Amino acid sequence: MKKYIVITIIALTSVFHSCTDDLNVVSEDDDVLSSDVLFSTPAGYKAAFAGVYGNLTLTGVIGPNDSSLEGVDAGTSQFTRCLLYMQELTTDELVWSYENDGGTAELQRNIWTSANPVILGMFSRTMVSVSYANEFLRQSTPEKLSARKITDAATVADIELYRNEVRVLRAYAYYNMMDLFGKAPMYTENDPLNFRGPQYDRKQLFDFIESELKAVLPNLKAARTNVYGRLDQSMARMILAKMYLNAQVYIQANRYNDCITMCNEIIAGGYSLKPKYLENFMADNNTSEEIIFGIQSDGTVSQNWGATTVLTNGQVGAWENNPGDFGIGGWTGALRIRKEFVQKFDGVKFSQDDRNTIGKGVAGDPTKQRTIDIADIGVKTQGYILSKFSNKTSAGVNGSSSTYADTDFPLFRLADVYLMYAEATLRGGNGTTAKALEYVNDLRERANNNSTIGNIVLSDLTLDFLIDERARELHWEAHRRQDLIRFGKFTGGSYNWAWKGNSAKGISIPSYRSVFPIPEGSLGANKNLTQNTGY
Repeated sequence: MKKYIVITIIALTSVFHSCTDDLNVVSEDDDVLSSDVLFSTPAGYKAAFAGVYGNLTLTGVIGPNDSSLEGVDAGTSQFTRCLLYMQELTTDELVWSYENDGGTAELQRNIWTSANPVILGMFSRTMVSVSYANEFLRQSTPEKLSARKITDAATVADIELYRNEVRVLRAYAYYNMMDLFGKAPMYTENDPLNFRGPQYDRKQLFDFIESELKAVLPNLKAARTNVYGRLDQSMARMILAKMYLNAQVYIQANRYNDCITMCNEIIAGGYSLKPKYLENFMADNNTSEEIIFGIQSDGTVSQNWGATTVLTNGQVGAWENNPGDFGIGGWTGALRIRKEFVQKFDGVKFSQDDRNTIGKGVAGDPTKQRTIDIADIGVKTQGYILSKFSNKTSAGVNGSSSTYADTDFPLFRLADVYLMYAEATLRGGNGTTAKALEYVNDLRERANNNSTIGNIVLSDLTLDFLIDERARELHWEAHRRQDLIRFGKFTGGSYNWAWKGNSAKGISIPSYRSVFPIPEGSLGANKNLTQNTGY
């Protein structure tokens, strides 16, 4: 049982019911507690605080098919699932077989429009995170606490820490808006209800997120000292590191030195590589000393259609990958990988690499061998498959459900920090190439059971190497689209992959697709928003 999920269920049931029209916390149910009732006790504050976290996992208060977002389906609005689809399904790493599922065909063929339901789900769910955070901040000021006779020093200190963590969660929401949409309506706790937020562009969002994170960082728990499931200083630093690495894309500025500073501070926080790579993606990965922040999942308590449920079920093939091997029922070939990703594991160096979980068919059965090419996305036996995620623990024990995964989504982990350090150094930052090489080879040795067979030398350490190594290490973890954009390989035709641009062999896509469109409904709800160019 993940420690913070039970209280999350209580919180979401209690207060946070949301309407996508105004993106403020609005009760539409007589059974939902008013703010004055919920926030009348320290326990109420703790429950509401957990509810802000809960929006990253849950979609509603009844069950996996319930959505708290008016007019938005639960299946297309769970945060990690939307993040996975937008960052992975749009790239060379993933194919979804069931193209009748709303929005998926357009995403994986790079032909999405502003009517795409997954894009609406992501925009709405992320902005509701902002809304929930703002409501908590409104209700937890010193003046509010005093008026409610909450004066115990320890309780007041706890709530102040909650406030700082909530500000990080709000900053993370705006980080995703900046990355995915390039703009967002700005709301803070100082705005009145039913206020239509002004549109912030990327520079304004970047400045807001950076200032918020820097302001709260000293007052967060030190790395690895908080309750599991809650963030600490390393989470804030990770968001900053990501921003600085991508600053050329976001604000046309060189912030590589700042990225390296953040990476060094995270590395000094006491994290270490999990000795076995695949244990980062199992049902007990909440024990991993490598994961900086994981979004919790529990197959019994927090049932939802999130990323790890999709990945564990979806990777089970139509022929192979016995569902029992993964502690999950399986969806008979829902997920496959594209040729260009497969080829990143070509060569003898990857024959024993633990990250290479590629399946090519049933061994010894010539009638059940997969083709590397996917001529028809609907044919589930075309294209290779993976076995990266599991609903079993590292001890081989099945998760609590055969439908919903217990596996937490590893949003940020140390391996990414090592690769960011290496990339920022090669791009001119003030790291050392010797340390960058050491970090890359640490990952290679871990993947090869401490063997040096996969190690590289300094002349191998190039940016072209790193974009491929990021795919090998971090595939299916919601980084790929951002990475390809940063390397100039997402739009245009310098790098094509199967079904890019709705062509089986892959074709160029226009530059405006480096950001997603603002959903039609969101434009209608807030006249301050403008549509992104090209849509």
